[in-house]
Amino acid sequence: MFAKFKKNQGDDSAKQPIIDRNKIPAHIAIIMDGNGRWANQRHLPRVAGHKEGMQTVKKIAIAASQLGVKVLSLYAFSTENWKRPADEVNYLMQLPVRFFQTFVPDLIKHNVRVSVMGDITKLPVATQKAVNDAIKDTSECNGMVLNFALNYGGRAEIVEAIQQLAQLVKDEQLKISQIDESTVAEHLMTNQLGEFEDPELIIRTSGEQRISNFMLWQLAYSEFVFVSEHWPDFNQQSLENAIIEYQGRHRRFGGLQN
Repeated sequence: MFAKFKKNQGDDSAKQPIIDRNKIPAHIAIIMDGNGRWANQRHLPRVAGHKEGMQTVKKIAIAASQLGVKVLSLYAFSTENWKRPADEVNYLMQLPVRFFQTFVPDLIKHNVRVSVMGDITKLPVATQKAVNDAIKDTSECNGMVLNFALNYGGRAEIVEAIQQLAQLVKDEQLKISQIDESTVAEHLMTNQLGEFEDPELIIRTSGEQRISNFMLWQLAYSEFVFVSEHWPDFNQQSLENAIIEYQGRHRRFGGLQN
């Protein structure tokens, strides 16, 4: 009976789906959730979860680059996160400094370029410097773009784009009739990503199933994968499993094609 069980188990594992390297989503965006819950489960302070989550960012960035992802966008700090306790916010503001100080050489080694979207002028001076230095130091890299959303909110992004368009109309540089989807997209923060501005796959960790004000315009036709792992537990296999799930879906973009 035991031998039979082993045989069946082997047959089942042989049927497990395998990632298709020819169908890797060009732009993956991740809502990194669960650092605090990960820490609470281990009776650790919440900042311990953020520290461990930083290590996960490093692992997933390299894994995504090696898989052939063109853009990896990470929701690092939202416009709403300022509402958290001051000690936690201060710690979160230090993370980019520590992250880039230790990880930029690895990013350059893997030909990864750093970009940032969000209002970084509201960040502490040291954080701004770390971000701008990382962007400058990796500017010659032409592989995957590691795009951080820092002090970012989807609604704020759209409001800013509307304000820019309104100013152009007021200055008679743009006619109202000329405003279309492409014109709006040109004034969004993801315009810097070019043809990869809209994520094909959005992943959210920690079991929550909501958008939390992230890329509200860009995710119009994105595929969503919600996973139960807290962000510090998310690993390369987790990423590959999410991509496999994405690859098993049919993206119709509102049409009826197979």
